[in-house]
Amino acid sequence: MPTVQQIYDVLAALAPVDLAEDWDNVGLLVDAGRPVTRVMTTLDITTDVVRQAAEAGCQLIVSHHPVIFKGLKKLSPQDVPFQLVSNGISAICMHTNLDAAEGGVNDVLAALFGLKDAENFAANCGRIGTVDETTAAALAQKAKTVLHAGVKYADAGKPIRRLALVSGGGGSFFAEAAALGADCLLTGEAGHHTALDSVALGMSLVAASHFSTERPVVPVLADLLRQKFPGLQTVCSRENDPYVYL
Repeated sequence: MPTVQQIYDVLAALAPVDLAEDWDNVGLLVDAGRPVTRVMTTLDITTDVVRQAAEAGCQLIVSHHPVIFKGLKKLSPQDVPFQLVSNGISAICMHTNLDAAEGGVNDVLAALFGLKDAENFAANCGRIGTVDETTAAALAQKAKTVLHAGVKYADAGKPIRRLALVSGGGGSFFAEAAALGADCLLTGEAGHHTALDSVALGMSLVAASHFSTERPVVPVLADLLRQKFPGLQTVCSRENDPYVYL
């Protein structure tokens, strides 16, 4: 049975802490001190995910979003970190370091969209490269199908050959993507004025939901842990986008 620290060391090699943004909180955030036979991977650690992990006999949850972000001043039973400790479950969280890491969130997203000759941008969290020629409408439809996402898009009206990808809340990187020659930015979230400004720069924009652009890394992490620790059982959480799309 591996220890939590042994599993953390493997994950830290994949996504080193020094790749994380200064404002982020990543690492072994909850250590319940138990050997690990079963791990759950997830995007978010919620009360429901803790319940799923406990019912599945997991001693560790590996998540993308930090379960502790702002400073804690007290703990009570409704707080998720309290629930983790109460159930003897540790938590390793890899956020912006996993966004930027080779083989991490954005590389997984790039592979799903056939990005070729990919380069880093957006503080190394995004990827930009070439794709087979497509349109904004066709790319949005592909995002809906591949990511099982609720999608909206702004069409600049030109073919897309150079695509920029930033998972999650990456709309703010639209100007950088346009300056690097992107015909389209595909991200999770982008605001009204971002769409207007992007089209004014001649670049289309596809917003395929924060959840759906990051969730694909969850089974990848589960597979990685199975490969690194033969005999370790892994399970992906059953979680849904908090938004319901009509």
